[in-house]
Amino acid sequence: MTTPCADGMRLPLPAADDAEGAHVDPRLPLVVDAHVHLFAPKLFEAIWRWFDTHGWPIRYKLQADQVVEFLRARGVRHMVALHYAHKAGMAEAMNDFMRETAARHPDVTGLATVFPGEAGSGAIVDRAIESGLRGVKLHCHVQCFAPDEDRLADVYEACVRHDVPLVMHAGREPKSDAYKVDTHAVCAAERTARVLAAYPRLKLCVPHLGADEFDDYARLLERHDNLWLDTTMMLGHYFGIEPPHHLLSMRPSRILYGTDFPNLPYAWDRELQHLESWGMAEHDLPLLLGENARQLFGLSLG
Repeated sequence: MTTPCADGMRLPLPAADDAEGAHVDPRLPLVVDAHVHLFAPKLFEAIWRWFDTHGWPIRYKLQADQVVEFLRARGVRHMVALHYAHKAGMAEAMNDFMRETAARHPDVTGLATVFPGEAGSGAIVDRAIESGLRGVKLHCHVQCFAPDEDRLADVYEACVRHDVPLVMHAGREPKSDAYKVDTHAVCAAERTARVLAAYPRLKLCVPHLGADEFDDYARLLERHDNLWLDTTMMLGHYFGIEPPHHLLSMRPSRILYGTDFPNLPYAWDRELQHLESWGMAEHDLPLLLGENARQLFGLSLG
């Protein structure tokens, strides 16, 4: 079933048969992909089935070690690896998998996950960070929560306590009847604003430039020094919605490059190929492509 979305975005979407490059353009600054997904095999396969049915065809069905090797071979210097638990009781095993995967790959920084509201959620984050993971990933659509719900308090407080970033898919898009919540209801930018105000020491990164509430997130970016955005899937002119160009330049130290690899319907470097069309200032490119992620996640890039 095709689902209408705001501003013309519709799911499911087709694959894009675009050509891919063999390597990062050598003229570009150092590239850090701040939004790469790594899951254990059975979870990855379940996610791909969901996307194939409800989202878009997955072009790169690669398992975790293959994901890292693929991007490394193409010149991506470092990867920030994300995952999310879709029900209570699975986060600890997922965090163990992420920690072990990152330990095998010095160019991977792994983030933890937790299911909002599950028993001991703060302690789950504590253990994950103390074991070497470098932040937390949450997904409002998949985990069925709104950012300003009370059950998130333990997670927010743990992130503040350890001074680690929280990457939270809090934007409204993509909307689909396949989710168990109305994403436009739970993900209003005003609900993210309440979190930013209530936890001024929380380092919050919202992926996809806050799609589709771009102007609202631009205003939040102006007002809050604890907010970052990442570009994931928004620079490649694939969706029927386009962020305003000024969103990349208004606070260039707060925008991170990310891709959602391997869960893509198009070439791994599509967004890199389209960077020129966004008219970014040359001195902002190193910030977007690597430096901002280095600072936010405390990366050692050699």
